[in-house]
Amino acid sequence: MAGHSHWANIKRKKAAVDNKRGKIWNKCSKAITVAAQMGGGDPSANPRLRLAISDAKSARMPNDTIERAIKKGTGEAKGDSFEEILYEGYGPCGVAVMVDVLTDNRNRTAPELRKLFDTNGGNLGASGCVAWNFDRKGVFTILLDQSTEEQLMEIALEAGADDIQREEEHFTVTCEPEVYSDVQEALEKAGIEVDSSSVTRLPKDHVDVEGNDARKLMQLMSALDDHDDVQGVSANFNISDEVMAEIDG
Repeated sequence: MAGHSHWANIKRKKAAVDNKRGKIWNKCSKAITVAAQMGGGDPSANPRLRLAISDAKSARMPNDTIERAIKKGTGEAKGDSFEEILYEGYGPCGVAVMVDVLTDNRNRTAPELRKLFDTNGGNLGASGCVAWNFDRKGVFTILLDQSTEEQLMEIALEAGADDIQREEEHFTVTCEPEVYSDVQEALEKAGIEVDSSSVTRLPKDHVDVEGNDARKLMQLMSALDDHDDVQGVSANFNISDEVMAEIDG
């Protein structure tokens, strides 16, 4: 889990939310539209749509924008048709990288992602080359001042969570994607504020990365995460705080 939580922590610390809000809303809108296309426009009957709406609200996306995205998905409003694609590849030091994409033109997206990998010390791989090394999970991070470990265990595990880990600055709660909404609702009812949450891919093992390889890897991860068609990036790396301080310096 360290690879996921490390990247999540890095993104939170580096985030310039106001500058990226438009890009984040665009990604949320795509996710809502595709969820509505696949499962209908009723969030109560469409878990994927509930998750997409939850992510959008966490990004402070306006309700009318959310509604427009739903209507595009159900065909009530005109909109682009998006294709869901999972790309797999390797970063520096053989780090496994998974990239979740929603695109209206795979002939544009694939070469762009390939170039990002190539120019940052990695390479785009074939389907299935690294997927075996990841489990899809719901992940919640909760700052330590929001709950005790005992309270969190009682609430989250009762709602169906798999595990709770205490880290330096926060608790990490993991669950199966099918119960993500249940755990989220239980935390909300208990008044526990969630620092970040997502359904993502957690690596089964990790690669320690140092020096210039770490710098190239961070450039790759940031470039992928910043791409308009990319919904999420997962990787199995560990970078020490000391190395990160050198990169940031």
